Amino acid sequence: MAYSLADLALQLSAQLSGEEDLQILRLATFESATQGDITFVSDIKLLARLDECEASAIVLPSSMQDSYKGNALFMDNPYVGYALLARLFDTTPNLPVLIAESAQIHDTAVIGNNVAIADNVVIGAGVTIGDNTQLFANSVIGEGCQLGAGCKVYPNASIYHACEIGKNVIIHANAVIGSDGFGNAPYQGTWVKIPQIGKVIIGDNVEIGSNTSIDRGALSDTIIGDGVKIDNQCQIAHNVQIGDHSAVAGGTSIAGSTKIGKNCIVGGSVAMNGHITIADNVIITGDSMVMRSIKKAGVYSSGVPAQENKAWRKTTAYTLKIEELFKRVKQLEKQIEDKN
Repeated sequence: MAYSLADLALQLSAQLSGEEDLQILRLATFESATQGDITFVSDIKLLARLDECEASAIVLPSSMQDSYKGNALFMDNPYVGYALLARLFDTTPNLPVLIAESAQIHDTAVIGNNVAIADNVVIGAGVTIGDNTQLFANSVIGEGCQLGAGCKVYPNASIYHACEIGKNVIIHANAVIGSDGFGNAPYQGTWVKIPQIGKVIIGDNVEIGSNTSIDRGALSDTIIGDGVKIDNQCQIAHNVQIGDHSAVAGGTSIAGSTKIGKNCIVGGSVAMNGHITIADNVIITGDSMVMRSIKKAGVYSSGVPAQENKAWRKTTAYTLKIEELFKRVKQLEKQIEDKN
């Protein structure tokens, strides 16, 4: 679909410079853009290379409004402009609004208006599906679940019984919502399973990546707040709470009963201990191990960056001698103190 540059300025709430009637056909990267494309610059390094760009128009920082004379849309945050443009040019297909003959829908389920249900979808007893929701092939909605309006549940995703999903939630392929938390009691050299009788409650405008698991609560519920974004292959254990508009990157594992505040950013492959609390507005960089509660906003790290193998071996060898080195330092300190 084509948009005039003026149309795009209106959609993005951006300031326009150049030809209002210029037709834009595609969104492209800075390097690959050609005539008919629009691109964006959020990396300051690219600002010095604007003369290399062959796009018909560029989304630029507002600070450049007086200096750049080409076809442009000016915004305080061009990366947000990119996000809004991607929505306009999105080619992700929607399901046709119909119910496939192969779908299995319990007689007591309540299906809203304009709901699309693809092949082999299973909907259990007492389920409520909101208007304009799309259930892709082989997805399973367990007994007593509630899904709000405008949701998308992609192929092979499974939502266990009694879970509550808000509006405009996206659940990607093979995600599992409401599986049992890891609850077992040791008894005489074996394990006694603890049934997980809580549920999962997910707010509005949440996105859950493919192959991510969110366990149901043991007694109380696992709660995912409004606007939370969870990447692929994450493990969210029972009774975890994630505050509104926080983001969790791929491969992260969060142990049971941990509470994460609002507007937090958790990097990839982070591991969090259970029963800890993370304050609002905390950033945890990738590959960190979080063992204790974080009580103040800020940026936290613990990961060890990769280095050449020879250097890593030497560092490891030194690390193993830290206790010995500490004792020697204490002895030297005592000797100096005695002399004085």
